[in-house]
Amino acid sequence: MTHSIQVEFMGTLKKLAGKKRVALCFDKPVKVHEIITELVSTLPSKFGRFLIDPELNDPRPNVLIILNKTEIGALNGLDTKVRNDDKLVIIPVAHGG
Repeated sequence: MTHSIQVEFMGTLKKLAGKKRVALCFDKPVKVHEIITELVSTLPSKFGRFLIDPELNDPRPNVLIILNKTEIGALNGLDTKVRNDDKLVIIPVAHGG
């Protein structure tokens, strides 16, 4: 069975990705970190440089990741399982003071 996952980008990420959303297909259920890896490897390099914090090798300082209207921190973080027809939304966060 093919698992189709919709990923939508908000704000700056739309411009960096060159599109508002992508549909990814996997041959098995995957975890959020596997989707992030796929996005970084297939979208323009500027997208990955923005998304992934270079010191932590983690996207979470730079973005909120929402799975089916729930932030993944309230689920199982980057190890949250994503299933067929799930929707992932990635939202950049602004830092400063």
